[in-house]
Amino acid sequence: MARSRPKVYAHRRHKKVLKFTKGQFGSRSKLFKRANEAMIRSLAFAYRDRRTRKRDFRRLWITRINAAARINGINYSHLIYGLKKADVQVDRKVLADIAANDAEGFSALAELAKSHVN
Repeated sequence: MARSRPKVYAHRRHKKVLKFTKGQFGSRSKLFKRANEAMIRSLAFAYRDRRTRKRDFRRLWITRINAAARINGINYSHLIYGLKKADVQVDRKVLADIAANDAEGFSALAELAKSHVN
């Protein structure tokens, strides 16, 4: 029996990797070995950063809420505590959006939180 060699399959795999790394710089998009390393690395970063993105957005929302809360004379932790005691179920994403786009509405929420903290 003749010895089988990868030929078509290897060529197909190499093309797939090179297509994946098409936008990369220099040999990372031209040479299979470098492209394969770049692809593995980029997929690992993509996996990691899908989780990191969630943390980053939560930090951003908290920063926005805190800034708006301080304008209304209350800090972030007291605001969240007061809203929990007032049984207002608004998550941080929505709260940050209210803080950015509806100053009067956020002021009303801040006053409600203040009244339940004291």
